[in-house]
Amino acid sequence: MLRLFRWLARRPLWFLHAVGAVLGWATYLASPSYRRRFQQNARQAGITPAEARPAIASAGRMVAEAPYLWLRAAEQPIGPKLHWHGRALIENALGAGKGVVLLTPHMGSFEVTAQAIAQDLAAAHGPITVLYRPARMAALRAVMEHSRARPGVATAPATLAGVRQMMRALRRGEAVGLLPDQVPPDGMGVWVPF
Repeated sequence: MLRLFRWLARRPLWFLHAVGAVLGWATYLASPSYRRRFQQNARQAGITPAEARPAIASAGRMVAEAPYLWLRAAEQPIGPKLHWHGRALIENALGAGKGVVLLTPHMGSFEVTAQAIAQDLAAAHGPITVLYRPARMAALRAVMEHSRARPGVATAPATLAGVRQMMRALRRGEAVGLLPDQVPPDGMGVWVPF
């Protein structure tokens, strides 16, 4: 799988997006359980079927761009493809020596955010420390570990030790990245009502 992902990572992003759009629709049409879950989620969000339709292709695009995000050459910048909103807020906080906590959705946004901050801000403000849980699928584990081993990115396991590592990074005035689904093992976290 790593070989396939490396091959895909060298393709242009427009190509990956085109393949991904087809993949998104193929999955939607071929998998009744995926289609049912997709429709239920859209209904819960108050989105009409017509409004949700573009998300079918977008979900496939998001999956297809993962190899590019994970395995493109380290010297190939991600920056030119990004449009940041609120970047000045992050830079100002880090410049003032304040730690920054970034909560992002898992696929896509997390990979882009961590890499962009590492690429553009780590030299001046230290690495971004990201909490991670190793992938359950062995084939994806190697790909993801390779992808997160980038300059300016420090990884912290989803354990108490990892939480402590993130707290130290915040005290140093660095950025940390958290994913809502990265939960420490039983007994190592606290459920807090909001």
